[in-house]
This record gives sequence, C-alpha cells and structure tokens, in this order.
Amino acid sequence: MSESATARPRRRVSVVGVLGELLLTAGVLILLFLGWQLWWNDAIMAGQQSDAASDRSTSWAEQDRAEHGDPAATPPPADPGEPVVDQTKYGNGDAFAVMYVPRFNAEGTFDSVRNIAEGTGLDVLNSFSLGVGHYPGTAMPGAVGNFAIAAHRSAYGGGMHEIEQLQLGDAIYIQTKDGWYTYRFRDFEYVTPETVDVLAPVPHHPDLQPTDRIITLTSCNPLYSTAERIIAYGVLESWQPGAANPPAEIADAVASWES
Repeated sequence: MSESATARPRRRVSVVGVLGELLLTAGVLILLFLGWQLWWNDAIMAGQQSDAASDRSTSWAEQDRAEHGDPAATPPPADPGEPVVDQTKYGNGDAFAVMYVPRFNAEGTFDSVRNIAEGTGLDVLNSFSLGVGHYPGTAMPGAVGNFAIAAHRSAYGGGMHEIEQLQLGDAIYIQTKDGWYTYRFRDFEYVTPETVDVLAPVPHHPDLQPTDRIITLTSCNPLYSTAERIIAYGVLESWQPGAANPPAEIADAVASWES
C-alpha cells in the first residue's frame, strides 16, 4: 500500500473553531489588561503619587527652616494655640496639603503619602502627581466643620486602597505649609453614592452648626466596585505649627522622604 493511501486526511478548520480560538485569545488579553490596570499600573501610579507628595512635604519643610530656623533647636510651645486654617481660595487641581496614614502602609503594599488637591474630578483622582481630592465647599484642615476628601481604592494609585483596615484611634496626618494636623479615626459608615449629606459640616445634619473639627474620608465600596461608598470619620486631636515640625511618632518616616 502506498504512503499516500495510508496518510490520515487533514483536519478541516471550521469557522466555529477559529471563532473559539479568537475568543479565548481575547479573553486572555482582557485578563492581562485588567491585571495591568488593577495591579501593575496601580503600583506604578502609587509610587509616583507618593514621590510627588514627599517632594512637596520636603519643599515646605525646607522653606519653613529657611524662614524660622531648625525646629529641633527650639523647644515647641506647650500650647500651640488654635490651629491655623488656610483661607486661600484654591482652584481645581491646586494641591494644598499632604496626607499620610501609617495604617495604609502597614503591609508595605502601597506607599501611603499623597497630595491633596482641590476638586474630586478624574483630573485629580487619576493624576500621576495627586490622587486625593478635597470636596469644594467643605472645611479646610484644622477648621471647625468637616474636612472631606476622596480617593480611589483600586486603580490609579489607590490613595485609599486600605481604608477598610483603619482601626479605632489610628492617626490620619495632614500636613500643610502651616504645620501638621493629627486626626484620629473614629468609625465607618457605608452609604449609597447619592448620600451626599455625609459631606455636611455635621454629617447627615446639614442644618446643625458644627462644633467639632472632623475629617471625612470617602471611597468606593466594595473593592473594584462603585456600588456604594465607604466613609471613614476622624476627629482632630492636635496640631503642630511648622511644616518642618512633624509629630514625634512619624518624624523618622518624614525624614526618610527627604533622602
């Protein structure tokens, strides 16, 4: 019997088979893109946002030392007085503060230093140098009322990626050109995206006159979803004048930003 007679017939390629292969390939590409978007790109942006915030913090500290000398050589006042509240009218995208939350970096997965800029649009939250936005019309750091800010939990740097890990009493440090404000986390709340009265001077009670100095952190919930919002509230514990005068508990961390 000849070789040609014993050869197996060539398998025909069907349209369905080709379509199946294309769909499988597309699925793999989509998974790779999602992995890049949700992890790799997230990590890159987190590092860039953190570097930008560290640079701003260092610049303010250097300016403070140039104007007032090294704070280490002068004992801090026993009573720093009422917190200084910045009265500047900032435009959208203007950075005016730095946020540092040690709990956000407890596992070393994301850098936890971020610039805070006016506005909560994508030009702020998705920025390579910003990442945290201030709700216009809410209080400024240290003021009586509600200092309300927002950031992503996933993608684009994840400025509040680990917000759900906050524990009672955790510090939320805010630095401005005027000094450092230490807030302490108190509790969580989960609301719908339409529940905007969490931003009121007294959350959920817009008709009341505020007496406390609070901070409200808002982000999407659950992780990788925008179905609801996770809200973290904190209360101002103390403030220290001077951008080069961080609280003792984080002095080493802040010093490392300058290296």
